[in-house]
Amino acid sequence: MVRFWDTSALVPLIVEEPATRASEALLGRDPEVATWWGAPVECVSAIARLERDGALQPDMVVAAMDRLDALAATWQEIQPTAVVRIAAIRLLRLHALRAADALQLAAAGVFAEGHPEASVLVTRDERLAGAASRQGFRVERLGSRAPA
Repeated sequence: MVRFWDTSALVPLIVEEPATRASEALLGRDPEVATWWGAPVECVSAIARLERDGALQPDMVVAAMDRLDALAATWQEIQPTAVVRIAAIRLLRLHALRAADALQLAAAGVFAEGHPEASVLVTRDERLAGAASRQGFRVERLGSRAPA
């Protein structure tokens, strides 16, 4: 089964975090990943933030970018269509989400082809997990982190 991975679940595959082992184990069991078109931008944002905070040295940044490139070459990416935009706008009216999270959940809805109950959304973000669950998705939490 292809799972839809939120960026918060992808980042531990790229940089060492407490959720890295759980993310790697899930990816090992099911290497097919779907995500939204903005995931690479959000992943680079996370890498850059860690670098600015001194948590990643330059060689670690290069390795993280290489891991991101390798992972992105294998995943299925849901593109920014009018359907995604319209769904994200609707989701913002229904749930306390940030714009990027609404876009991710809308992309997950497109990926699910109208059957969220048959899809799994992988995330570490509790706010997104709650909204996805209310939208009918099965949610797989990889540890958790508070929404930014």
